[in-house]
Amino acid sequence: MFHFTAPPPLSLYVHIPWCVRKCPYCDFNSHELCGAIPEQAYVDALIADLEQDLPRVWGRTVETVFIGGGTPSLFSPAAISRLLSELRARLPLKPAAEITLEANPGTVDQERFRGFREAGINRLSIGIQSFERSLLQRIGRIHDDREALGAVRAAQQAGFDNINLDLMFSLPGQTLDQALEDLHTALDLRPAHISWYELTIEPNTWFHRHPPERPSDELSWNMHEQGRRTLAAGGYTRYEVSAYSRGQNLCRHNLNYWRFGDYLGIGAGAHAKITDAGQQSVTRITKTRHPRAYLEQAADRCRIASENRLDANDVTLEFALNALRLDHGFSVEEFCAATGLPFSATAKPVNAALEQGLLQNNNGNIGTTARGQRYLNEVLQYWLTDTQAHARTGKP
Repeated sequence: MFHFTAPPPLSLYVHIPWCVRKCPYCDFNSHELCGAIPEQAYVDALIADLEQDLPRVWGRTVETVFIGGGTPSLFSPAAISRLLSELRARLPLKPAAEITLEANPGTVDQERFRGFREAGINRLSIGIQSFERSLLQRIGRIHDDREALGAVRAAQQAGFDNINLDLMFSLPGQTLDQALEDLHTALDLRPAHISWYELTIEPNTWFHRHPPERPSDELSWNMHEQGRRTLAAGGYTRYEVSAYSRGQNLCRHNLNYWRFGDYLGIGAGAHAKITDAGQQSVTRITKTRHPRAYLEQAADRCRIASENRLDANDVTLEFALNALRLDHGFSVEEFCAATGLPFSATAKPVNAALEQGLLQNNNGNIGTTARGQRYLNEVLQYWLTDTQAHARTGKP
């Protein structure tokens, strides 16, 4: 079924699941602190987890590392330093590998940032969300506007020049002017990268159970469009639905996801996707979700909550879910290399979306039109429908 001549690029995701307080919109595997964080025990567990996974990736080089959460900046620089040292001892990291740490204002200062940099972190992703104090309160953030600005400046003063700022729009009670003011404040700080994305209400969150009053769809779209133009005027190029870079400072780790690359995942609830060119297989793996159970099971087979081999229909759908988020889309060659499948495996949904004006073919590069970008879920329905048809007939 698959024909891989070589596996795709490999990344490593490390999940640290603790937060000071769970945000009401958050559906990630994060847990509020109850006492001290078991730093050393958790780093031990991460390394034990990784050692169980090493046979899956023998001989492969890791190109990016992303330490996410939760709030990884709650861990001490010493713990992060030990973690990275142990990773390097077990995995070959590409020279100048991108190593990202997520950080939240209110949990960091200049000294802490300096410690992270000395530990080997070379990229920060700071969860600002907004620079407006009242909006931060409405979405349950633990920091205020002063701490948000202070965190970015402290990171810069500590020597970080590759910084991403996470900003959200369509927040409860947010006006268009407030959304654009957030962007202007961010632009004044000149980070390398800005993530500008719409608040969505996810199942199993406080906001899902107690929906806040939010801007209308029309106002949210105006925020998106005017925000996109504001970022472009400020020198930031959009390369993915919600990702904007200054110069060539694209997030290499996320690009690997969007290009359907491989990644190991260690930590409570972490996910992995591994291609085995020898076995001609693609496997998805999920680790035990709850931190306590993960700490107990990290050295054992039972740390794996699920392990599933993907079939051709799974792969074509997942490739589309990721690649169509990119502004440039994908080429035939990129599809074949990433999936190990002939382009005919995805030709039917591609052609249907092309006919409806949701996709466009620019010199062999297939991407969304302006309408397709706005209605991306409608575009993806062509792949979902195709997958469901295959499931009914049993045909590949």
